[in-house]
Amino acid sequence: MSTWQLTNTTTAVAAPSYLRLHASGELQRRIEHAHEMLNHCALCPRACGVNRLAGEKGYCQAGAEPVIASWTAHPWEEPPISGTNGSGTVFFTHCTARCLFCQNYPISQLGVGQQVTIERLAEMMLELQARGCHNINLVTPTHFVPQILTALPMAIEQGLHLPLVYNSSGYETIETLQLLDGVVDIYLPDAKYADNGIARRLSGFSGYVEVNRAALREMYRQVGEELLLDEHGLAVRGLIIRHMVLPAKLAGTWQVLAWIARELSPFIYISLMAQYFPAHQAVGDPVLGRKITDEEYLDALAAFDALGLERGWRQEHCEAEEQPEKLHL
Repeated sequence: MSTWQLTNTTTAVAAPSYLRLHASGELQRRIEHAHEMLNHCALCPRACGVNRLAGEKGYCQAGAEPVIASWTAHPWEEPPISGTNGSGTVFFTHCTARCLFCQNYPISQLGVGQQVTIERLAEMMLELQARGCHNINLVTPTHFVPQILTALPMAIEQGLHLPLVYNSSGYETIETLQLLDGVVDIYLPDAKYADNGIARRLSGFSGYVEVNRAALREMYRQVGEELLLDEHGLAVRGLIIRHMVLPAKLAGTWQVLAWIARELSPFIYISLMAQYFPAHQAVGDPVLGRKITDEEYLDALAAFDALGLERGWRQEHCEAEEQPEKLHL
């Protein structure tokens, strides 16, 4: 990944906001509300309504206990997230999407991972902190928000003090995001598509565009447009929106970026990704079965410039045969 110039970035030293919520008792109230949602699950926009506490499973196939694919120091996130020691990523199994081209489909769609207790999840956070990671990066966390919230006080009471990163597809409900207000320090959502029909066909999303845009508005409301950095250049609070360019302009890059610039702010931090390669059901597909071309990525870069966006990163594009590095699972 190569950095663009970061203009007007604010430097700040701040304790994670969840420490204040824990001290005030508000975090416990959020935990209780989130736990009740598992009785009739509507954590994501699919609102399956299953009783996960009774063993029922909805679209995502997640149950009452968290399932973790891996937890590790990840060096390939955006520079202020990974820093020098890596981002402490916790990769959750299952997903609210069914992307045909998912690069991690064994985890997201086949359920590869280990069921763990809430206590073990708290321990994982502390282990990542002990390894020197700069933050706790919750990857594909939506369907396990109640479990994450429940684990947090256990980790706090044993010394957790790192910023929390919420790394998601951007397919979120306002109610779930409001549970995270003051808990999450850094939002790292996708803005995947500009067309609902394409979103449904390629990822199984229903009403993605409206849902995603409402979610981005709520994240923006919570943390604003500034990406606050500490004295080492590491993010401590803010919003970074990711957008992956797809073959044949299927992601609607111009429309996605235009909406962000117009409806949120041209000063939002954008991570423009060129990492697409055919995986899972995209292999052999007449459209999805290839990497993006130089021309397609240059068009995406032109959109960024033409729309007046000023902050962010772009991934280096290469049409070489080897698999590109992945930013996140």
